[in-house]
Amino acid sequence: MIDQPEHASDVRSGPGLDSPDPRGRTGLDRVGRDLTRNPDVIVKDVELTSTGWHVLRRTTFDFRRRDGRWSEQQRETYDRGNGATILLYDPVARTVLLTKQFRFPAYVNEHPDGMLIEVAGGLLDDDDPETAIRREAEEELGVTVGELRHVFDLYMSPGSVTERVHFYAAAYSGNDLRGAGGGLEDDGEDIEVLTVPYAVALEMLKDGRIVDGKTVILLQWAALEGIFA
Repeated sequence: MIDQPEHASDVRSGPGLDSPDPRGRTGLDRVGRDLTRNPDVIVKDVELTSTGWHVLRRTTFDFRRRDGRWSEQQRETYDRGNGATILLYDPVARTVLLTKQFRFPAYVNEHPDGMLIEVAGGLLDDDDPETAIRREAEEELGVTVGELRHVFDLYMSPGSVTERVHFYAAAYSGNDLRGAGGGLEDDGEDIEVLTVPYAVALEMLKDGRIVDGKTVILLQWAALEGIFA
């Protein structure tokens, strides 16, 4: 039993810590050390285990159980920043605009060919959520988005990934299609734009042609909200 947990005070050095990593970042092991919002969680140590494009950390903390006992625990968290996603629908033509692209993580985990059908989306990078999703819609789908409807913000894989995704929806028409879309070739993107009737999109949920979580959530939300009525 731990009576008075204390923070670790050891100092480490290396890329991403006291010297820049390949992306110019430092102090990556400081994230989470100052958390005090939950009195039943006391962060003791944060280790930087990987600094690729995104960041993997191992955090050691003391956790007070419901019966009052303290236990020391460790969790690895994958920090890729936050993201945004959008369902674009044409209320006149009764269609939704989706993307199709290769996703290696799905391919290596038993998806037949790794080609996933999804709503548009991406990381915020240094933008606010609305600016980011307008950028992604233009890059991936060639659409200039008008009025946005914020749906909700969700943690998609809270057991290990820190990312919070901002969900949006917006109506579009042919006049909003200003480009070909397809994504950014310099980022390795090769995105096919799909115009799918409402009814077909819902059938794709049922028969397994759509297996991307954010896409399933937004299509089911649209059906519940009556957008597809």
